[in-house]
Amino acid sequence: MPRWRRALTGWSFAAPFTVLFLVFALLPVVASLVMSVTDLRATDLRHPLAVNFVGLGNYTRLFEDALFRRAAVNTLVFVVIGVPLTIVLAMAAANGLNSGLIRFRALFRVGFYLPVVTSIVAIAVVWRFLLDPDAGIVNSLLGAVGIDGPAWLQDSRTSLGSIIAMAAWRNFGSLMVIFLAALQSIPVDLYEAATLDGAGRWQQLRRITLPLMRPALLFGAVITGIGYLQLFEEPLVMTQGGPLSSTLSMSYHIYNQFGFGNYGYAAAASYVLFVAIVALSALQFRLLGARDGTS
Repeated sequence: MPRWRRALTGWSFAAPFTVLFLVFALLPVVASLVMSVTDLRATDLRHPLAVNFVGLGNYTRLFEDALFRRAAVNTLVFVVIGVPLTIVLAMAAANGLNSGLIRFRALFRVGFYLPVVTSIVAIAVVWRFLLDPDAGIVNSLLGAVGIDGPAWLQDSRTSLGSIIAMAAWRNFGSLMVIFLAALQSIPVDLYEAATLDGAGRWQQLRRITLPLMRPALLFGAVITGIGYLQLFEEPLVMTQGGPLSSTLSMSYHIYNQFGFGNYGYAAAASYVLFVAIVALSALQFRLLGARDGTS
């Protein structure tokens, strides 16, 4: 068969996916990038070619906007605290299940993983009831021991922390499954040899477990970081970004701006978030990636 005919056959099979990718993936990305350098608003949708080119004006407005800066700081705090907390909880759960000291391990695995596959909206609503300052279970338990619990979601000092705790509780189950698989792939002989050499549990964790789990830790950190940078559903359902914008995230701010019809401004904010995701992922690969030719 001639080369051109083989190429034509291959492109014929690839054409459906290529067309779908161009129309529904690449074209919207390019359109949003163009939108980010224009002053397109909802009132311009009937005449999209009549909008003005503003260059980097939208990006300049972003960093002059106090509300966007507040949303960026909230998102940064959420990621800096939430990602390590989720990883630590997942590691603790995986180590506990892998140790063999816990009975009914299958039940615990299902229980830890169940929040991951449950609707985030349902979970957020339940947590909003749990943290209710008057009738919530959390404050009721604190009151039983003489502690006056705060208004968790209505106080700007505790609202973001409450959402971080809920997000870590909901998401550590998926990382636990990944870490548990990584732990079970480590040869037991290494631990036996380390024990004979006098290494304690902490030394084994530091010298054997963590180095051999680096690929799993990297994967978990990257997917968790990307997900947490796109924080949206939790503040939408639980706090609507309040109080006093203390739980307003970048994704929620972008959503609001699209709702207000500020399409060019919102598109620019979306690309700033995209750059933040790329930068965080690159940093995580730098810190947790392979070293000295090993993985």
